[in-house]
Amino acid sequence: MVRILRNINKYLTLIIKVNGGEANGTELQAEECLYSSARQKLENLLNKSMRIRMTDGRTLVGLFLCTDRDCNVILGSAQEFLKSTDSFSQGEPRVLGLAMIPGHHVVSIEVESESLQPAHGL
Repeated sequence: MVRILRNINKYLTLIIKVNGGEANGTELQAEECLYSSARQKLENLLNKSMRIRMTDGRTLVGLFLCTDRDCNVILGSAQEFLKSTDSFSQGEPRVLGLAMIPGHHVVSIEVESESLQPAHGL
């Protein structure tokens, strides 16, 4: 699995800045371009499998459903893996279902490379 770290906070800051109208004139056009790019990147991550590491050592794996301006993340079909003292075993996951992770508890977000591949015909 290839690890891809996403900085959702940067994208959300751009979205909030453009929606809030802090920029003017040419700056606003440039910000809108960045806003479109940031929004597209976030939309491309919807329903992708993510691994979120939290400040308390837990890891949650699930489908990215949404986020907000505070960088809170909602995962669907989430499973929780506890921090293991043995570096070789992760133990049994605990099924959570729908989970909300507060943005201030997020240490890192990784998107599983398999979920980034486009779906091949049905």
